[in-house]
Amino acid sequence: MAKKHIVIAAVAASALLLAGCSTGGGGSTGGTPSGQITVITHRTDLVQDKTFAGYVKAFEKIYPKVTVKVQGITDLDAQITTRLSTGNYGDVTDIPATVTPKQLPQFFESIGETAKLKDKYRFLSDKSYEGKQYGLAPFGNAGGFIYNKKVWKEAGVTGLPKTPDEFITDLKAIKSKTSAIPYYTNYKDGWPLGQFQNQQGFTGNATVVADRDKNKAPWTQGTEQYTTDALLYNIVHNGLSEPDPTTTAWEGSKGLMATGKLGAMLLGSWAVVQFQAAAKDAGTDPADIGFMPMPYQKDGKFHSTIGGDVNLGVNNHSKNKTAALAWVNWFASKSTYAADSGALSPLVGSKNPSTLQDFTDANVQYVELDAAKNPTLDSDIYNKAQIDLFGMLYRQKLVDIARGAAPGDMKSYFADLNKQWADAVASVKA
Repeated sequence: MAKKHIVIAAVAASALLLAGCSTGGGGSTGGTPSGQITVITHRTDLVQDKTFAGYVKAFEKIYPKVTVKVQGITDLDAQITTRLSTGNYGDVTDIPATVTPKQLPQFFESIGETAKLKDKYRFLSDKSYEGKQYGLAPFGNAGGFIYNKKVWKEAGVTGLPKTPDEFITDLKAIKSKTSAIPYYTNYKDGWPLGQFQNQQGFTGNATVVADRDKNKAPWTQGTEQYTTDALLYNIVHNGLSEPDPTTTAWEGSKGLMATGKLGAMLLGSWAVVQFQAAAKDAGTDPADIGFMPMPYQKDGKFHSTIGGDVNLGVNNHSKNKTAALAWVNWFASKSTYAADSGALSPLVGSKNPSTLQDFTDANVQYVELDAAKNPTLDSDIYNKAQIDLFGMLYRQKLVDIARGAAPGDMKSYFADLNKQWADAVASVKA
């Protein structure tokens, strides 16, 4: 699992949990790195296949006085969110998306001044607050769909869909002409549904977040929010996704895609390497795994937002902050993690990875979203509205409505979301 700007569990409950926590202390950030640190990661696959052990060995060779213990957690966001009030979340961990910008200093140590770090690192705005940086993304991603090229070819689809309607038509062709499930929601694990939000900017609009925060009805036809969620609804409503979404399995989906049992799923470019590896393990051709942009063109061109993956942060309760900070900086700037993942390096001036060759061939234009003037406004609004934009809950309900497992339809549900959003916009200070 990777890139998940995810807000999980009940947003209101999370907000109460986080609001009740206080700033931690302890440990020094100066001196030579030494002692033992615990690094908590969502990359359980890399822990299991010993890849992470290789990173630890390389780090400990540079910092021989530091011992690194790694703990892998699949549902990391959920577990770390519940641990925040206790201070027991390792020395280094992924920063949960439930932590809003203004809450970063409560739980994480400052890595440095954002303005100074900009000369070296990209993707900083997400975990910056009041000029200080609280997290580093060890790699970056582009948004899009993982798909099996062989399946699409068997369905008679030869070009990339340029509109949501074309995408639906192509999925229908896959259903009628192949034995593959056209689209896989990964509903049960949930976090992949949040990947729809990570597509924002696919119209080429770098101010899409600020525009949404001024809009009292973002689920209105013509907006990005409507386009992405309507696409998901129509996929499911047309019977183009898995028969029983409550039984999906993230890890298992890699093998299903690799062996031609699935047509497509929306993720991020970070997933390409993982799915190609699954194809290799299954004895199929890794070249069958492709990556396509959102089915939408502006001025005849596709666009894809690039941004940082899950950010690493240092627990401000850590007793070995110097060693923890050393790990975060090394992992982002010196490790081979980004290259091994086929992902965008966080370092300024880095070249695009070969995994994005499909985007190069399609002349996809990259978009970096503008930093918000008020970095907490978006999260303040969606938390107040109790709509987990980057999470799973409201899109799981959308899927349930689309498949007839919950009452309502797309129009009524979008009207409800607009009402919740409008009320929140009215009560949150810009």
